Amino acid sequence: MSLYLGIDLGTSGVRTAVVDEQCRQVAFARTSLPPPNLEGGRPVQDPDEWWRSLERCLDLLSSILPEGGRSLAEVAALAVDGTSGTVLLADSRLQPVTSALMYNSSGFLEEARAIDAVAPENSIARGASSALARLLHLQSLPAADTAAHAMHQADWIAAKLIGSGGFSDENNVLKSGYDLATGGWPEDWFGKLDMRLELLPRVVPAGRTVGTVRKQICDRFGFAPGTEVATGTTDSIAAFIGAGATNVGDGVTSVGTTLAIKLLSEAPVTDVKRGVYSHRIFGMWLAGGASNAGGGALLKHFPLERIVELSEMIDPNTDSGLHFYPLPQPGERFPVADPGLQPVVSPRPGRDALFLQGLFEGLARIERSGYDALRELGAPEVTNVRSVGGGAGNRVLNRIRERTLGCPVSVVSGDAAVGSALIARRSCTGGEPGP
Repeated sequence: MSLYLGIDLGTSGVRTAVVDEQCRQVAFARTSLPPPNLEGGRPVQDPDEWWRSLERCLDLLSSILPEGGRSLAEVAALAVDGTSGTVLLADSRLQPVTSALMYNSSGFLEEARAIDAVAPENSIARGASSALARLLHLQSLPAADTAAHAMHQADWIAAKLIGSGGFSDENNVLKSGYDLATGGWPEDWFGKLDMRLELLPRVVPAGRTVGTVRKQICDRFGFAPGTEVATGTTDSIAAFIGAGATNVGDGVTSVGTTLAIKLLSEAPVTDVKRGVYSHRIFGMWLAGGASNAGGGALLKHFPLERIVELSEMIDPNTDSGLHFYPLPQPGERFPVADPGLQPVVSPRPGRDALFLQGLFEGLARIERSGYDALRELGAPEVTNVRSVGGGAGNRVLNRIRERTLGCPVSVVSGDAAVGSALIARRSCTGGEPGP
């Protein structure tokens, strides 16, 4: 039986997973990345570090798989996901000519003003932290004169595996201004930005074969000639697929530093003013948004060890009577977009456990409001929520969330590398990404 490889590029490391025809994980390897550097006060990474980290992962898989009687030679296809909005420029030989501006690089005010002057009101390419603003900044650098490709993180790694670039998937390009409705780059208003259209990639849906692993890589790691490379997606969408969500109404909430939700819908929904947008995936739509609330807001008040301790003192089946909106600092993106929104964490009760319960309930209400916002815009009612992220394992928080959401909440791994492996599997079988 064939195997399928998923590659997940994160901020702190590279993760790889191999699954079989039954979607069972048969191998996993991860390696770390150096912390981002700062250029002009903005976080950047050296793309070559991504490649070196991936090579270490593939070496690990080459040693792990034989323990189960398998090998990389059995991999029929692979796919790559990366952090959404991390971009770089590369030359015709795929050599980076700029550093990679990270997904959280912001402050591109001049570029944002230029975009706002010409972009449609509902374009998610607006804003001083948009991927398009980063691309405009990169192409203004002197090194951009030798550039041949504007690339997202996943694009560059996939291209390196094939040996040629010039392609991307429908998900990574969304925040760079690609128009899903027309199926093309908006050349009319891009031209007014002086965007270099020749740098932009050809865009195809996620899970489409765009090439095969080049001979040098096959020889180095033991892939079979003809191993297919499929277009991948963003890290959050790969995590959604890895969580096993495949039906309309399935929701996935990532309880990490921030609170991000995604819901599988038959139709796209968008509301830039509320931070709502939709990705297309496998003929369906993935609607969602990300709140600034989350674990980062909790850690402003308690260290993790204290949160675990206090959680055991909370009855999740009762209500605290508190009405908090826990943010780590002023400003919110979703379910309301208000850069001036203030955290509400007072009046603080005398008991720490009661205060933490109020914070938990505040997070749950924000999550409920997020799914309600999607439903009001035309997405389906959420029927169940798969919970991923570092905060997903808190039993008390999950019970409060179930009570607030009115639907089951289950804890799953939601591993993005597994999600990318399932995309690779689908590129070969043409079926659903799961069993």
